[in-house]
Amino acid sequence: MKKSTVIKAVGLLTVAVIAGTALTGCGKSTSKASKGSDKDVTVWVNTSDETPEGKAWEKISEKFNTDNGKGYKVKVEYIPRSGSGGGYEDKVNAAITTNTLPDIVSLDGPNTAAYASSKVIAPLDDYLKDAKMDDVLDSIKKQGTYNGKFYAFGFSESGVGVYYNKKMFKEAGIDPTTIPTLQKPWTWQEFQAVSAKIKEKFNSPAIDIQLANADEMLTYAYTPFIWSNGGDVVSEDGKKAEGYFNDKKSVEGLQFIQDLVKKGYTTNTPVKKGFETGKYAMLLSGSWTMADLAANYKDIDYGILPYPVSDTTKKLVSPTGSWELAMSSATKKKDAAAAFIVYATNTESSKIMSLGNQVLPIRKSTAELIKNDIPEGMKFLMEQNQLSGKSRPVVVAYPQVSRAFQQAAADAGYFKENPDVQKVADTRAAEMQAAIDKAKK
Repeated sequence: MKKSTVIKAVGLLTVAVIAGTALTGCGKSTSKASKGSDKDVTVWVNTSDETPEGKAWEKISEKFNTDNGKGYKVKVEYIPRSGSGGGYEDKVNAAITTNTLPDIVSLDGPNTAAYASSKVIAPLDDYLKDAKMDDVLDSIKKQGTYNGKFYAFGFSESGVGVYYNKKMFKEAGIDPTTIPTLQKPWTWQEFQAVSAKIKEKFNSPAIDIQLANADEMLTYAYTPFIWSNGGDVVSEDGKKAEGYFNDKKSVEGLQFIQDLVKKGYTTNTPVKKGFETGKYAMLLSGSWTMADLAANYKDIDYGILPYPVSDTTKKLVSPTGSWELAMSSATKKKDAAAAFIVYATNTESSKIMSLGNQVLPIRKSTAELIKNDIPEGMKFLMEQNQLSGKSRPVVVAYPQVSRAFQQAAADAGYFKENPDVQKVADTRAAEMQAAIDKAKK
């Protein structure tokens, strides 16, 4: 989950509604997917060709065009997302309404259900015979599955951990023998005790948990607090939010966030690049931060810690999920489109994307292949994923559910208004339920 292309927005907030309209009464198809040779396909990706991800796509597409052996040719169209999440999503929404989607689209994992239920994308199951699915991470398979069918193939995986400044930890008197491991992470209470030492030493917040983002980062990075405590956002079938998001266990996860703000251990108005410039001792962030540190902040000696866990369950949970490739339902070139999707997610392509874009691999074979070429932090996040990774809920109304989650986290974090976290959860759970119920109709 690359921050610059993923976390800045929830995704297609209106896809379910728009898609339902677009696919009804369209008349004669004018889809981009139906034009040109039946061996030429187009894929839209949500980045520019100048980014590391864009350069990775260039390599993958060139290799596919040379190696596929069937004369297939793929054209990559680069459509960057803006900081507010527009650009790419705007173009996809417009293409849905006019039935002009390309043969292949990229989408954020949690939006699989909305696309699939609205018949914007087609199942891939019939094309996976040679895809070696046993080699693919379970988290990738789960996020791409809806109603028992596999619709979208993740081309990268993601992970989040707690970055820490080793020098600042030493100056705060934190015993290095107490540094948590994946087998023995800090509990919430232990994490707060360490944060108290750091706050006292430096007279500043101990960690930036990116509460100021007010975007998909909150859903992505904070759901593990709820899951660790035995709570959930929605029911397993995705049909109920009330009774789940506002359950006591879930509320306690939100309370942990509020407590960090109340006690001054974190802030909802952080200094920009506070961790990178040595102002905060910790940062809750993903693998993309490693590339930034390596390129621009070489003086920071850092490590990565596992997620703090509920004092009640002691269960480690970490977030997974990233962007995927899916075949447009409108394409008349299903064989060629599916061939590129399978190729773009094979072991070698996963290696190109992982090393080129500093993202976690989607395959066990790729993880083994690159283990000697990646920083220790990447290895740590890969291991944390394997032990504790969990993807965001598969629910048709995910965009609206996520928006309500983000608002609940923001509400809890602005403690000066003295919000009752249970009431916050009740209100936002009702919003989630209304969106879920509407999506059923």
